[in-house]
Amino acid sequence: VEVAAGGIPPVQHKLSLPYQAPQVTFGSLFLGGVPTPAGIQACAGEIQGFKGCIRDFQVNSEELFLIDEALGGRNVENCNVPVCDYQPCRNGGTCTSNAENWFCECPKLYSGKLCQFATCAGNPCGHGATCVPKSRRDAVCLCPYGRAGILCTDAVSISQPSFSGTDAFGYTSFLAYSTIPNISSSHEFLLKFHLANHHSALQDNLIFFTGQKGQGLSGDDFLELGLRRGRVVYSYNLGSGTATITSEPLDLALDLHVVQLGRHLQEGWLKVDEQQNRSTTAPGRLVGLNVFSQFYLGGYGEYTPELLPKGLRFQNSFEGCIFDVQVRSSAQQQFRWPGAPAGQPSAGRSVGQCRDSPCSLIRCRNGGECRARGATVYCDCLPGWKGAFCTEAVSVCDPEHDPPHLCKQGGTCVPLPSGYTCHCPLGTAGAYCEQG
Repeated sequence: VEVAAGGIPPVQHKLSLPYQAPQVTFGSLFLGGVPTPAGIQACAGEIQGFKGCIRDFQVNSEELFLIDEALGGRNVENCNVPVCDYQPCRNGGTCTSNAENWFCECPKLYSGKLCQFATCAGNPCGHGATCVPKSRRDAVCLCPYGRAGILCTDAVSISQPSFSGTDAFGYTSFLAYSTIPNISSSHEFLLKFHLANHHSALQDNLIFFTGQKGQGLSGDDFLELGLRRGRVVYSYNLGSGTATITSEPLDLALDLHVVQLGRHLQEGWLKVDEQQNRSTTAPGRLVGLNVFSQFYLGGYGEYTPELLPKGLRFQNSFEGCIFDVQVRSSAQQQFRWPGAPAGQPSAGRSVGQCRDSPCSLIRCRNGGECRARGATVYCDCLPGWKGAFCTEAVSVCDPEHDPPHLCKQGGTCVPLPSGYTCHCPLGTAGAYCEQG
């Protein structure tokens, strides 16, 4: 007898019988519990029913389909592990989830999807922009779709969206469209993309995704396309295993790449540029793709790949331009843009117009350098300067000053024409309030 669990080496046990073992005919195989444990206790002892999720089950290397092949059962539900069980919130944040969404309730002084950033005091951003602290005093506004500028106050028209990957603050640029209907049995996509640079082709970048997002489980249905090590990778899961097609390496001398992909029941195919068509077949018996999330282009709202279904899990979002995205659910239909009305996203972040740089309209002062990530733009200031355009000198009492002031025990730093002084609270004294 040999038993292995949790990746540890197998444990073996040998038993010698003084007689020849008789042939035994077994009855039904029960999973998770037994219907009448009282009749089995004499030989097996007390049996407690299992509480939890059983996902894959094989006998003699042959997989049993837990629901399809079952002869009966009782009190069995679909396994659903809440996102909050992963404890994603940081800095003391409290995770709250329901059947469709989750979020972190952040304590004071913290913000962000995972409570990972110090808060934006007096949020200056407008039009629903995401405020991210650049320092303890300055903020950067990550602009929503259709807005640009330092404070996201400028309206922009986008015909060919430009995606900027994952920014310095951990957020991805993305567009989200309404759920694509009627693709359970069949779908076909056409799209074109232009890479920001050769390095972006070699990274682990997501192009689009739709699926049962937010659980991070291996049995979740999904459909995704991305770049990995210079190749286009297309994968999908119908609920019984992931099917993957990988292209030949991209010709990086081409300015524009054309991708066609599709699926009918279990059969999938991928064609990139002038390469040969490649195909695959999904494992298992399931033939329908059940996806309920929005269609994400370029990236996704949550920037933690661990919360996507188990598959390829591209670690970064796309860098470059994606356009002419079209989809149809059968060969008899016309191709159309995702979203309603046609081509209009329902949400987005840090997406600009292809080959346009908002830095052309921004002048950073005092040696500051303009940084553009899609529609998001800000000035990266040299030491000693701060503010949206690096026009404000860092005071000796500011938290950004290097070296920091030496006021102790709650003393208030007050700048002087030369240096500073510390105003000490009651019960303290000394040049730096260091005495009790």
